[in-house]
Amino acid sequence: MATWHDVCTLAAGLPEVEEGTTYRKPALKVRKRVFAWMSPHADALALRVDPGERPLMLESQPDVYYVIPHYAEHAIVLVRLDAVTDLDDLRERIEESWLLAAPPALAGEYAARSGSG
Repeated sequence: MATWHDVCTLAAGLPEVEEGTTYRKPALKVRKRVFAWMSPHADALALRVDPGERPLMLESQPDVYYVIPHYAEHAIVLVRLDAVTDLDDLRERIEESWLLAAPPALAGEYAARSGSG
């Protein structure tokens, strides 16, 4: 089981992460762009995701990853934090979401330093 505190801890190593809110819910941002937030539409963590990867995520771990109609047309996946058993996997998903939200130059610098992307 993971918590919002775990999400913040896992994101702490990413550049320029700021805690804030979106729609009165906790959120993590990079240069004012939200990349991880507690959904106001579901009791779950919302993350940006590569649209081509989302179906694979949903199929591989339907107990953890899902989508509701509100997010169906968006490159977003919901994460049932209470079903997360692998924090390394969650860390990777948070990093991927950060890379999608970060400005290209910042994401590129990070990817070059960390070997991501």
